[in-house]
Amino acid sequence: MLLDGAVLHDLPPREVAQRLGVLPQAPLVPEGVTVADLVARGRQPHQRWWQQWSPGDQAAVAAALADADIAELAARPVEELSGGQRQRVWIAMALAQQTEALLLDEPTTYLDLAHQVEVLRLLERLRDGGRTVVAVLHELNQAARHADHVIAMKDGRVVATGAPHEVVTEQLMTDVFGLACAVVTCPLTGAPLVIPRP
Repeated sequence: MLLDGAVLHDLPPREVAQRLGVLPQAPLVPEGVTVADLVARGRQPHQRWWQQWSPGDQAAVAAALADADIAELAARPVEELSGGQRQRVWIAMALAQQTEALLLDEPTTYLDLAHQVEVLRLLERLRDGGRTVVAVLHELNQAARHADHVIAMKDGRVVATGAPHEVVTEQLMTDVFGLACAVVTCPLTGAPLVIPRP
């Protein structure tokens, strides 16, 4: 696996963490930690034993809290937050790393629909702001609506890649998922919309 042309496993972990933010599917929240404390942990790759915290670190955390729209939650314990708020905290921690690329594994898992939309809109804002955002999504309509590039996989191999309207087709849904469906154009967004057949 390569990262900017370099073999990933040959790079020091600190360098990888400075270049690539990763959000796993179900991160565990340390007990008693506040939102600001958890987001500040994103600065760890930039810390050195002789310089533990700097004004630059403080600015990065403040910017991450603002970008994730959770600055007003900074003093609250993470365990008291809703699922959508927690997910935004984890995204803010990844943002505090100040990487150009973010990898997110099922960032909407376990969230109700309103919180799913909230998180996906945040990811769109990050993408539109110039970050590379790669997210694994199993909800096809979410992927088609919020992504500008989609990769469909089956049995660990790529079967299609391109703009959502190129990838999300009736034939691909049948080939990859065994799903008989209609794919129509969403009247609100113009994105492909998968409707399973009865």
